[in-house]
Amino acid sequence: MHAEPFAHPALFYRGDREYADAVTAFVREGLAAGEPVAVAVPGPRLELVERELGADAARVLMLDMAREGRNPGRILPAVLFGFADRHRDRRARIVGEPVWPGRTRLEYPACAQHEALINAAFTGRRLTILCPYDAGRLDAEALRDAELTHPVLRDADGERPSGRYAPHRVLDGHNRPLAEPDRPVSLCFGHGNLAAARDLAATTAAGLGFTGRRLDDVRLVVAELGANSLDHGGGAGLIRLWCADARLVCEVSDAGHITDPLAGRRPVAPHVPGSRGLLIVNLLSDLVRVHTRAGATVVRAYFDLPTSP
Repeated sequence: MHAEPFAHPALFYRGDREYADAVTAFVREGLAAGEPVAVAVPGPRLELVERELGADAARVLMLDMAREGRNPGRILPAVLFGFADRHRDRRARIVGEPVWPGRTRLEYPACAQHEALINAAFTGRRLTILCPYDAGRLDAEALRDAELTHPVLRDADGERPSGRYAPHRVLDGHNRPLAEPDRPVSLCFGHGNLAAARDLAATTAAGLGFTGRRLDDVRLVVAELGANSLDHGGGAGLIRLWCADARLVCEVSDAGHITDPLAGRRPVAPHVPGSRGLLIVNLLSDLVRVHTRAGATVVRAYFDLPTSP
């Protein structure tokens, strides 16, 4: 039993057997207590857990984190809040694995920041979120950050408090200037030509093979980022577009400063007034990276290039 309503342990595992034993024990403990349970882990791990649970798997919400959490910025609003808010009337538990060996170095900082934000997002909630980490295959940085972002650590030897718990260090440590692109297409925009910035993004995306809903997603993301610049970033901004690593990158920079680290990470009910710009960006993009400081913010939204027929 945890003293605080919210619990966020990291599970350091080595190999399939340790993983399956620890995760299924956590799940079955919740089911026995009558708690709603969700498991959001990458596809191969999801299949392993389903096999181990057998008939009990039908009582658990199973989500492929490689798809649902492709963009780490989407995990809080669409996966964790999405499940926890449906079960506010009782304690719930979630297995969430946002960091796995297949994550790229470009994606990792957003994953680490996501883990640091979980604690602030759910303080006081009757919820347990267990985050598995592959101690045999992840690098030292990921394991070190896990100790900083989780107040409790578990492994084959048991459970202990993390003596290094300091999530703010991870948030600040990964809020770094982003590498400069090579020869981007760019446009300065203000109140009079936001449509031109949106059209530039749509034209660039269409030239790369984006069609239908995904083309609309690019257009909408740039429109929302541009509107944020006009409303909160000094009334003007700069859009830059380029391709890198089989992705279209849409960057909008301005003179604003994002002071709320959970901006764009909380779900917003349709009837509640207020901006949804960054939330829409997180929900529609394949990856979002942000660097923000007093007087300057850069947001990069990444979209995987369409595959050839």
